[in-house]
Amino acid sequence: QTFTAWCNSHLRKAGTQIENIDEDFRDGLKLMLLLEVISGERLPKPERGKMRVHKINNVNKALDFIASKGVKLVSIGAEEIVDGNAKMTLGMIWTIILRFAIQDISVEETSAKEGLLLWCQRKTAPYKNVNVQNFHISWKDGLAFNALIHRHRPELIEYDKLRKDDPVTNLNNAFEVAEKYLDIPKMLDAEDIVNTARPDEKAIMTYVSSFYHAFSGAQKAETAANRICKVLAVNQENEHLMEDYEKLASDLLEWIKRTIPWLEDRSPQKTIQEMQQKLEDFRDYRRIHKPPKVQEKCQLEINFNTLQTKLRLSNRPAFMPSEGRMVSDINTGWQHLEQAEKGYEEWLLNEIRRLERLDHLAEKFRQKASIHESWTEGKEAMLRQKDYETATLSDIKALIRKHEAFESDLAAHQDRVEQIAAIAQELNELDYYDSPSVNARCQKICDQWDVLGSLTHSRREALEKTEKQLETIDELHLEYAKRAAPFNNWMESAMEDLQDMFIVHTIEEIEGLIAAHDQFKSTLPDADKEREAILGIQREAQRIADFNSIKLAGNNPYTSVTPQIINSKWERVQQLVPKRDHALLDEQSKQQSNEHLRRQFASQANIVGPWIQTKME
Repeated sequence: QTFTAWCNSHLRKAGTQIENIDEDFRDGLKLMLLLEVISGERLPKPERGKMRVHKINNVNKALDFIASKGVKLVSIGAEEIVDGNAKMTLGMIWTIILRFAIQDISVEETSAKEGLLLWCQRKTAPYKNVNVQNFHISWKDGLAFNALIHRHRPELIEYDKLRKDDPVTNLNNAFEVAEKYLDIPKMLDAEDIVNTARPDEKAIMTYVSSFYHAFSGAQKAETAANRICKVLAVNQENEHLMEDYEKLASDLLEWIKRTIPWLEDRSPQKTIQEMQQKLEDFRDYRRIHKPPKVQEKCQLEINFNTLQTKLRLSNRPAFMPSEGRMVSDINTGWQHLEQAEKGYEEWLLNEIRRLERLDHLAEKFRQKASIHESWTEGKEAMLRQKDYETATLSDIKALIRKHEAFESDLAAHQDRVEQIAAIAQELNELDYYDSPSVNARCQKICDQWDVLGSLTHSRREALEKTEKQLETIDELHLEYAKRAAPFNNWMESAMEDLQDMFIVHTIEEIEGLIAAHDQFKSTLPDADKEREAILGIQREAQRIADFNSIKLAGNNPYTSVTPQIINSKWERVQQLVPKRDHALLDEQSKQQSNEHLRRQFASQANIVGPWIQTKME
């Protein structure tokens, strides 16, 4: 794990890494790349083939390079590396670490492992509970790692808060800080170190060497900086007066350079509050910031004259300030500053008045827009509703009158919409900062107004069309009622007649009833045609309603005689006619039988009568 992390800390510089140390070096490619990164030298061009011989040749090139650096590779051959021999691979990596990360360490005439150990002892000596004697158990509690970091970067570690009896926390703290702030990857596992009687020495040395290389460069830079500071201190002492002038002149010119663009800036702000703040800032400048600079300018001229006098009295060449920092340059810059001040306050006041005008217009726009939006709320839904589909003719006429009143109201609001659009246009012309939102709101209002106008026109057309259709339906209902009533009466009379009891005494009487019944039956085809005509009127009314999606409310307002009643009574008439036929025929048969009996009786009376008379005589 440690060796893998160490290899990756270098391989990532070349944009790659390894996952499995005994597998990823088998083809020799990443091994050669690792050696190039850590040595800064170019190795022979690797072979890109996939065959075993190509891999062995690449590993041999890497091993030859290691040997060229004076390293003896004992019992490590290319075949073992290619075959993925973990022990040999780790041994090779340890050899590389010793040569390139530890061998060159030199501290007080000691080198390599001893030099690294001595460096650790020197750096951690001031820290309590730290006693570095080796590269195994001396590091188990994690304090030595934290001490190394704190010695060089005290702001990264709160050493006093660490506890010797909490080694896992100490170790993880050091590993995380090193990885996050020192670019030293995590190479060790805290639990492994704590739970091992004797941590692996090679792993500890490898990880600690990364701290040495990270901090030794910073230490060298610090030493070089100290030397430069000593040289600068001597020069500063010799040129103290000149530098005072240079600094004061530079600061003053920088202030002038920074202030002039601010005074010349005429870019308007979005709100009155921002412009009033700019006005307040300008007055602070006049009252607070500028007076000290006036004093600095006077002091600068005094210091310049004093310095020239001292140089002249000591027979030294006159002081020549840097280019652009002459007293004349400062005077020129000051004149430009004074010119920039002129008119700035007046511009600020004019801009505030402009913004007040804009604010007034914007508030007026918001008020009118809010009133209009409140008025339009629900209007679209009202105009889109299809209440006329279920309305009666009287309801439709009421809806039309209501719609006419709405149209008048709509026309009255046209002026407000035009005012809203005009205010929005004026805000745009005056470059109002929130013009996009004003334009969006105005556009929404105008679009909605167009929609309302279109919906109003469509609703009027729908209402008028429905009115005409309902008038047609009403006329049909009236015609239906006029024809249905007498037809209904006729059927009721017919049913009464068909069910009327009859009493006859002679064949002539029954034949008279049959003739009357036959006469009635002859009128039935015409009656059926009338029924169909009446029902056709009702169907036409329903067809008009269905075609135009009109939902008729209830029955015909002019009559209670429905098509169902007519059909029901007609069926009853149809049923009663054959019954009447049978009754009449039966009665006719009876009367014929009675007539026959009467005739027989009459003939017998003519015979019996004379016989009786003879007997009586």
